[in-house]
Amino acid sequence: MRPLDRASRVKLLLLDVDGVLTKGEIIYNDRGEQIKIFDVKDGHGIKLLLRSGIKVMFLSGRKSKILHYRAEDLGVQEIYEGALNKLEVYEKILKKEGLVDEEVCYVGDDLPDIPVLKRVGFAIAVADSTEEVKDVVHYVTSNQGGRGAVREVCEFILKAQGKWKQIKERYLIDG
Repeated sequence: MRPLDRASRVKLLLLDVDGVLTKGEIIYNDRGEQIKIFDVKDGHGIKLLLRSGIKVMFLSGRKSKILHYRAEDLGVQEIYEGALNKLEVYEKILKKEGLVDEEVCYVGDDLPDIPVLKRVGFAIAVADSTEEVKDVVHYVTSNQGGRGAVREVCEFILKAQGKWKQIKERYLIDG
């Protein structure tokens, strides 16, 4: 099945965090607090998906207070963090949301993401993912994690579902 066909079925975008929403870097300040950098275009893409009725959730192996701030800023209401077994958490999400694999898009970049990527209807790797991840996905972004990859995915889904034209009209863009 073509990536466009897979994207047309998506009702939930599930995102890994480090290496997908960020460049995978963790910076510590002199007080030992973590600092992460998020791409504003990725954030706007997430907001566009949410406004279009597509759910967005974060699934991270790490715990981070910063992620909660980012989620609140974007309107993402569900975060699953500290997930050592992402597939187990994914199965709970499916049950809770009443979804099937074909309705979920997952974006990952590293080995812990592979079990979920193998299950979802639309599996995506960011451009700078490990080769093992790229080998199991349906689509690899042109952009790297934390550098517009999530925005690229959001636009791809919205275009596949015929919602992009309406979004552009909202911003008074011709064409």
